[in-house]
Amino acid sequence: MPLSTPMPLDVKLMNTFSVVLGLAFAAMLVALGVAWLMRQSLFNLSAIRVQGDLIHNNAVTLRANVAPRLAGNFFTVDLAATRAVFESVPWVRRALVQREFPNRLKVVLQEHKPVAFWGSEGDARLVNSFGEVFEANQGDVEAEDLPMLNGPPGQAPLVLQAYQVLSPLFDETDSTLVQLQLSGQGSWRAQLDSGALLELGHGSVDEIQTRTRRFLATLTQVSARYGRELESADLRYGNGYAVKLKGVTTGNPADKDDGKKKR
Repeated sequence: MPLSTPMPLDVKLMNTFSVVLGLAFAAMLVALGVAWLMRQSLFNLSAIRVQGDLIHNNAVTLRANVAPRLAGNFFTVDLAATRAVFESVPWVRRALVQREFPNRLKVVLQEHKPVAFWGSEGDARLVNSFGEVFEANQGDVEAEDLPMLNGPPGQAPLVLQAYQVLSPLFDETDSTLVQLQLSGQGSWRAQLDSGALLELGHGSVDEIQTRTRRFLATLTQVSARYGRELESADLRYGNGYAVKLKGVTTGNPADKDDGKKKR
């Protein structure tokens, strides 16, 4: 029985090199083919389908404004950059961009849903339902009864949370909370639709909610006793509050720190 002779090392290396070279050549051909295919006019972007929230924008205007800012074809278009372009349009909060073979893009938009104005009077910023501040033309806001919120940068979610907690309390007394402000020092101030100003003091949302609930529980009795409307109130006392009715003042702000109950 003949014995097999081991293949010389140089032959093994030559065979391995030939295989690697063949694979590299095949990969190069595939890459060239893919590059050629990607350049074909078939894959040039020819349509952008816009869906989702289109309350303050319309698909025709969006496509006309966004399309000139896009680069590439179906394969090479940068989806992240395309998303950023759509999200730069006023009122657009989020944009989901997807490819649709062979030459289309699908864009699903989520618009901001304004729940309050943010900043000072005349400021063009609003707060959406997520507590995010955004800029928009106030003339495009359909709702006419949005409250005015204000506070330090980055505190819009907290101020919105406080408003959502306090507003129902005032609704129970046939009053409407129209303004809520958090100062840079952490002090809360509110204003009602009647013009009455409320100093809510420092503290967490739960703490100012407790003070407000305690205040509203007896406000009707105080107002009925004097037959006057509320002008202002100071809730910064540890165990009570001081109110100023139109024409009548109860409580003495000078005694704020004496520990006595003002009510």
